[in-house]
Amino acid sequence: MTWLRRVPCIVLALGAAAAAQAMSIREMRTLEASEKDGSAYASYYLVGVLEGLREASDAAQRAGGRPLFCVNGRRLEPAMARSLYQGELARHADQYEADMPVQLVMSAALQNAYRCAP
Repeated sequence: MTWLRRVPCIVLALGAAAAAQAMSIREMRTLEASEKDGSAYASYYLVGVLEGLREASDAAQRAGGRPLFCVNGRRLEPAMARSLYQGELARHADQYEADMPVQLVMSAALQNAYRCAP
């Protein structure tokens, strides 16, 4: 188990996300538009991404690394997932292509909203 502490947690998290075939921005939009409950499913997915990134950040910090983002006692709730995601897409629409993973957008949203002190 000690060798796991030497491997950066973010590498493990990104590897798991790649192996799981992360949903793209295009797939997210299609899901929201085409399914009867697509908007609800998309919201559940965004909450899962948020919680996964939060755990990856906490794990990195527990392992002695830098966290991906720093909540520092501020409010971060699952209900905020959609607004964080949509806000990031709206602010930086020119930086994201439809085939990019939703996790990339959410990670950037969290890093922008919950910056760590230098």
